[in-house]
Parts: sequence; C-alpha cells; structure tokens
Amino acid sequence: MGEIVGAALVAHVPTIVMGEPERRRLNGGRDTTLVAGLHRIRREFLDVLQPDTIVVVDTHWFTTFEHCITAHERRAGRYTSDELPRGMAGVPYDVPGDPELARAVEIAANEVDQLWVHATDDPYIAIHYPTVNLLGFLQRGERWVSAGICQTAEVDDFLRFGAALAEAIRRVDRRVVLLASGGMSHRFWPLRQLRQHESCDASHIITPEARAADERVLGLFESGDHAGVIDFMGEYGAVSPEGRFGHYLVMAGALGGRAWRAAGVRCSDYESAVGTGQVHVFFERPAGGWSA
Repeated sequence: MGEIVGAALVAHVPTIVMGEPERRRLNGGRDTTLVAGLHRIRREFLDVLQPDTIVVVDTHWFTTFEHCITAHERRAGRYTSDELPRGMAGVPYDVPGDPELARAVEIAANEVDQLWVHATDDPYIAIHYPTVNLLGFLQRGERWVSAGICQTAEVDDFLRFGAALAEAIRRVDRRVVLLASGGMSHRFWPLRQLRQHESCDASHIITPEARAADERVLGLFESGDHAGVIDFMGEYGAVSPEGRFGHYLVMAGALGGRAWRAAGVRCSDYESAVGTGQVHVFFERPAGGWSA
C-alpha cells in the first residue's frame, strides 16, 4: 500500500534560478533565503524520506474543464518561459514520470460524483516553471508528476481532487511527497513601479493587508490548524492568493482536509517577490498519522 510521506508549500519564483551575484544585487547584498531553503528541504527531508515519486501541484498549469495530471513515461527537453524569457531560457530538464500513479488518480476520481480528472501523456503539452525551477534543487532519482490548477474549481473541488490523489497513492505501491508549488498573496507592483520593489524584503509586499493575511495563514500552518486555513479561504481571496490557493488545497485534501493536523516547519523567511508573498513550509507526518 502506498503512502504520502511528506508535503510542502514551496516557492518557485524566477529569482531562485538566477546566479548568486544577481540575486545579491537585487537584495542589497544579501541572498534570498528561498535558495538555501530548497537545499534544506532536500537535505533534511527528501534525503531522509526517500520518496519514489514527487507530485507537484503546479500553479502555472491552468485547466478549465477538469483537473489534469501528467502521465508521461518521461519528459525531457529545454524550457523557455513565455513570461520571462530573459531570465529562464533554454533550461534543460529530464523528468522520469509515473504513468501508473497518474492513471490511478484518474480511475479514483471517476468513482467520485462530479469529479473529473484527465491523465495526459501528450508529448506536446507544456511544462511550466513551478515544476522546472524546483528540479535543480530537489530532483534526484525520483519519478516526478505534475498536476494542474483548475481555474473553475472551488475550495471543495480542490479538496476532493486531493482526496482522490491520496486514494490513488494508497492503491499504488509508492512513497510520495507532495509539493504545492506556488506563492501566497499574489499581486505584482505596476510595471513602472516594479523595479523599485525587486528586493525580497517583506516590506515590499504589495499591501499591509496582503502581508497580514499571509502571516495569518503562516501562523495557522505552524500550529497545524488546517481547518482554520480552509475556513479562511473566503477572506483570503481578497488578497488574490496564487492559483486561488489551489496548490495548497489539493495538498490539504490529500492529507485529510479539515482533519489534517500536521504543523509546518518554515524552511525560509517570508519574502516578497515584486509584491507577492513567498515562503517554503514543510509538513512532516506526525507519528500518529497525518490527522493526529
């Protein structure tokens, strides 16, 4: 029987794949903590947990009619971001997939009323940088699968997709780590102001209200109050969390939804990325299980 052995909310911002001199130039001589945080997640968590498969919930892969998940044997090539080709161009990637798990998710979802999942192995489907930017830090020999964010989904739809993902993992003999790859509040500074706010210091978050909402969610993470996070979604929408916070909600649904009790370990500072809130938080499985 398979199991989810770890989970994390992780930032994927373009800054992390810049060279260190450029990162320090943007940040007044200091480096973003997001880079060291990813190395810490690999060293302290993934190296210990030894997952067979990593499932990334990717906030740049928007779907409309269903939830989608990759079912390729392997994806390899070079990636250039259409959002920021100046900074992410021709990046090589080579990602072994897990089609058995992806198909199991599709089957598990088909057993649930009004839950639609498509497992795709189309060789031409795009890959996105919330997946690609993590590879250089976190990839070793695991299989990697990406899942999208359905832009028409509501809170319970994301939770139900997560539950189907967990059921599929139980049916397939895998040790899985879930990575919710995306930010927190997600509004950028306007173009003519943006270059004045490239520092990662949290003082550059777009509004005090956005920072306060993010800090409230972080506090709930660290106390293991995932019911509190889920119940805050209506208010949190006012500060535009990335991907409607679907990346987190899918992860939460897979780990018990409102019954999930695992406290998060912050693996970076809370930082700004041109106005948006960014952080790494890892959730270890408690001794009594995810809902203990």
